[in-house]
Amino acid sequence: MKQLLITDTLLTMNAHADIVRDAGVLVDDGLIVGVGQRAAFDGARASTLDLGHTVLMPGLINAHTHTPMTLFRGLAEGYCLLTLEGWFNGIRTWEFAMTPDMVTPAVSVSCAEMIRTGTTCFADQYFYMERIVPAVRTSGLRAALAYGVVEVGDDQAHEWAIRATGEFLDSLGADGLLRPWIGPHALFVDNTLATIAAELALADKYQTGLHMHLSTSSEEDDYCRTHYGLTAVQQMKHIGVLDRRVLAAHCLTIPAQDFSVLAAAPFTAVIAPSACMRAGCEAAPVSAMLSEGVCVALGTDNVTANNSYDLFKEMQVFGKLMSYRERRPNPIPARTIVEMVTTRAAQALGLDHLIGSIEVGKRADLIAIDLDTPGFAPYSAQDIYTALVYATSGLAVTHVMCDGRWLMRDGRLLTVDYHACCADLDSAYAELVTRRNTLNKRGT
Repeated sequence: MKQLLITDTLLTMNAHADIVRDAGVLVDDGLIVGVGQRAAFDGARASTLDLGHTVLMPGLINAHTHTPMTLFRGLAEGYCLLTLEGWFNGIRTWEFAMTPDMVTPAVSVSCAEMIRTGTTCFADQYFYMERIVPAVRTSGLRAALAYGVVEVGDDQAHEWAIRATGEFLDSLGADGLLRPWIGPHALFVDNTLATIAAELALADKYQTGLHMHLSTSSEEDDYCRTHYGLTAVQQMKHIGVLDRRVLAAHCLTIPAQDFSVLAAAPFTAVIAPSACMRAGCEAAPVSAMLSEGVCVALGTDNVTANNSYDLFKEMQVFGKLMSYRERRPNPIPARTIVEMVTTRAAQALGLDHLIGSIEVGKRADLIAIDLDTPGFAPYSAQDIYTALVYATSGLAVTHVMCDGRWLMRDGRLLTVDYHACCADLDSAYAELVTRRNTLNKRGT
C-alpha cells in the first residue's frame, strides 16, 4: 500500500533547492511518486504517517568507511593512521589477529550506528566481503561495497586478492541495494602496476569503479616522482585510472596543479575531516578543489580513526575546519556541505539518478529530524542548512527509510538488534586481544 509522509518542512535537495512547508511525500513500492504541499494529497489512498514538527530530507550518504573496523575502536590511539607506517602498526598488526567470525558483529554495529544517525547509504572498502554482505543486507542499508586489495609488498597477495575480487564481483550480481566496487588500498606504494592493471581490467569487465585512499601524505607523490617522474595524479592519468569512476579518500596533499586533471575525470575526493584532525594532518584544500570543479563528498572513515559514524557531526567538523584552514568564515556554504552528503555523494557513487534528493521517480531513502531538539530555534529565522551543519547531531533523527522500508521509527531501530550486536562485538574484541597476545608471544 502507498505511504504518505507528512512533515512540517521538506528539504528536497533538488536542482532548485526547493523547501516545502507543510509538505507530503507519497511513496509506492520504494519509489517516490508524489512530492508537494500537504493539501495536494487530500483524499489520497495511502497509509498516512504524520511526522509532526520535523524536517524530512534525503538520507545521508557516507562516501568512505570501513565497517569491520569498529572491532578496532580504541586500539589505535596515538598512531597517525594516514601514514603507511602508522596504519601498519596501528591497524594492520591487529588485522593479522582478526578472524572472519569477528567481522559480522562489527559490521552490524556499524550499520546500526549509521541508521541511528541518519545515514541510508555508504561506501565501504574492506576484505571479508563474504561476511560483510549478509550483515549489510540484514540492516536494509544501501551500499557500494569495494573489495579491499592490500599488498604491502607481499607478492603472493596479488594473485589471491585479484581472484577474490573477481569472485566477489561475480557473487553480488544484480542486487537492488548493494553495488560491487574494487578497493585498492592505495596506489603505487601499496598496489603494484601489475595489480593496478588487473584492477582496471576488472573495473572494465564489471562496469564498476575504484574506491581507494589517495594523498594521505606525500608518500605516493614522492614514490611516483622518483620512479616515473610524475605526480601520483599524473601517473594515474597516464595509466588510465582516471578513465574509470574513482572514489579517493582524504586527498590531503594533492598538488594544486593536478586539480584540473581531477576535475575533468569521473573522480571524487572524499574528505574525512575528523580522521584528518585526529591524525594530526593538514586539512585538504577543498576550497581550491571546488573552485577548479573537483567533485567533493564527505565520509567518516573508520571509527578507529574517527570514533563516530555521525555524519551531522562530520559536517560540522568539516565546516569549522575549512574556516580555520582558509582563515575566513564560511569559505564553503552550509548548503554545499549538505550537498556533500546528499546530491554530490550520490553523484560520486553513480547513484544520482536514484538517490540524493527527494523527487518523483527516485527511490525513497528519507530521514526525519526533530525540529524541537536544541539548535533549530528561532525556527522562523534560521537558515535550515546552517542549522543542519552547525546546530544538530544525528541523535535528532527520528525516522529512517531506505528504499521505502522503515529502518528506524520514533528512534527505535527495526532491522538491527543493536544491544545484542554490541555484546557479540565485545566477545569478538576479547578474542582479538587474546589472539594478538598469543601471536606476539610467538614472535609473529
